[in-house]
Amino acid sequence: MAKIFVINGGQHFGHSGGKFNKTLTALDIAFFTQENGFELKVTDINEAYNPDEEVQKYVWADVIMYHFPVWWFSMPYKLKEYIDVVFTAGHKKGIYYSDGRKNYNPDVNYGTGGSLQGRKYMVTTTWNAPKTSFTLPGEFFDMKSVDDGVLFGFHKMNQFASLEKINGIHFHDLEKNVTQQMVDEYKQAYKEHLINTFKTAIATKV
Repeated sequence: MAKIFVINGGQHFGHSGGKFNKTLTALDIAFFTQENGFELKVTDINEAYNPDEEVQKYVWADVIMYHFPVWWFSMPYKLKEYIDVVFTAGHKKGIYYSDGRKNYNPDVNYGTGGSLQGRKYMVTTTWNAPKTSFTLPGEFFDMKSVDDGVLFGFHKMNQFASLEKINGIHFHDLEKNVTQQMVDEYKQAYKEHLINTFKTAIATKV
């Protein structure tokens, strides 16, 4: 069976209750079942966790899945804290061994000391910003995609641990102009994304 580790990074703070990220996590729980050929573990960053146990979830998983809202063009601070704490605990314990460089030639091979080879990750993000703010000339994000712009450092973080990226999905305009129809359409889009991304595992019951 394929082993899936889901991290719900939808932090509870101020007016944000992390509702849609919780919805995505619930869709994961419904999809990644033993009947479909999966084992599943889930962490919610709003709940207490043991760093060493979280390290072992990374080591255990075939695919790590992150769900989080983008706050001020980055991860929520509790998710950033989670990453800082867990990756530090994972030094020489399964997440990374070193920065990859050798003393005899320290100018090359930075970022190649990860320990999670053969594993993959996928990310979803939720935004107040509309999709057009990434695609139209003259708009805020200078026509850079979410993955090439705001999430560049996030992707490099996972690459540092030797994780391979699976294409994710991003959900826009979920605050100022959100409607129930939009939420329903996004839920359907995510279900289809899961099916298309993991159909091989479903077909073969890995």
